[in-house]
Amino acid sequence: MENFMFHDCDTVDLAKKFGTPLYVMSEDEITERVRTLKSLFDDKYERCRTHFASKAFLSRDILRILTRENIGLDVVSGGELYLARDMNFPPERIAFHGNSKSAREITEGLGYGVGKFVCDSIQEITVIDGLARAAGKIAKILIRVNPGVEGHTHRHMLTSGGRTKFGLTPEEIADAVSMCSGLANIDMAGFHFHVGSQMMDERAHLGAIDVMLELIKKTRAGQGFETRILDMGGGFGVAYTDADKPSPIADFLGAMTSRVEEFCASNGLARPDLIIEPGRYIAGPSGITLYTVCNVKETPGGVVYIGVDGGYFDNPRPALYEAVYGAVVANKYGDTPDRVVTIAGKCCESGDILIRDIALPKVERGDIIAVLCTGAYNHSMASNYNKNPIPAVVMINGGHPRISVRGQTYEDIYACDAMEV
Repeated sequence: MENFMFHDCDTVDLAKKFGTPLYVMSEDEITERVRTLKSLFDDKYERCRTHFASKAFLSRDILRILTRENIGLDVVSGGELYLARDMNFPPERIAFHGNSKSAREITEGLGYGVGKFVCDSIQEITVIDGLARAAGKIAKILIRVNPGVEGHTHRHMLTSGGRTKFGLTPEEIADAVSMCSGLANIDMAGFHFHVGSQMMDERAHLGAIDVMLELIKKTRAGQGFETRILDMGGGFGVAYTDADKPSPIADFLGAMTSRVEEFCASNGLARPDLIIEPGRYIAGPSGITLYTVCNVKETPGGVVYIGVDGGYFDNPRPALYEAVYGAVVANKYGDTPDRVVTIAGKCCESGDILIRDIALPKVERGDIIAVLCTGAYNHSMASNYNKNPIPAVVMINGGHPRISVRGQTYEDIYACDAMEV
């Protein structure tokens, strides 16, 4: 019997030292993935830059890593911008996304000098122009385009197609470009698109790029608009289980960049600066979550439930997206699977199931379960449902673990409640 090791750390020891539930992240893995992207994109092609989609996982440590590695940052809220500003993240490397930005958020972005706003509607462009004029600023913007290409992913992770809330259709772009040319406080630099999340191959991205390139060609011919920036989004898939077979990231980036370069060369267009914005690819495989088994029971129907001390409040993705994860019994790693079980969370919801029908060795109360590939959209989507505290984040660097984000206490949960009436 052996214990499961994660980046040179014994996960059973981590559980004993820091408690469970526990998010564990590897700075080494994050750094390696960032450098891989840079070598395949930023450094390989001229005028290309990687941005990290901070909604996947945001903390002071991740911003420190991104600053050190010289990549950009996407934010989608005033809260994300607040931490970037507090950490002195270079504002020119920030893109402010979001389909419903408030006047306060736009004003805060203008005040910090974010590099660009990604605009989701014609109305938003006029709002930014007015706020920029009041602030004495020029706002650089990209217009988000819905290319109408649907990828193969869960419906809640689609961001392109006929029913998505995001972006303008290609047919609306001509009016938007014309309007921007008449706004004194708007510098329209180009376009953005995003087809969806957890894409396992590059087909949807390439289909969207074809739409965007025709749009770039059309706006130049019809309105004389030169596209300076094309943001090609993210959504590159990762392997949550052995059944997932994502295309190598080099295949995504090489095919996408080549498609743009070949089209521009054959149509006499200057190739725009290119941006990608991965989040899950960087953060997802860089993290795991540790749980302690609280009970084991078998129903009359034959389902064996492994009840753990976490669940929906630290990982809502199985309930939201029917997300499937892999797991191991950390203190019995390498043991032969004993039977098929279902790992259940502790929240008072029938839907609080972390993993259905997974083969594991015999599981007993007190065992440590490690759920794999939880670095993206777990801590960032965590809540206090059933008044459970959000777990701590431990960061491993060179085999040395330390607290990166302190776990909440019960006092933290109720700190904002009024004490008097």
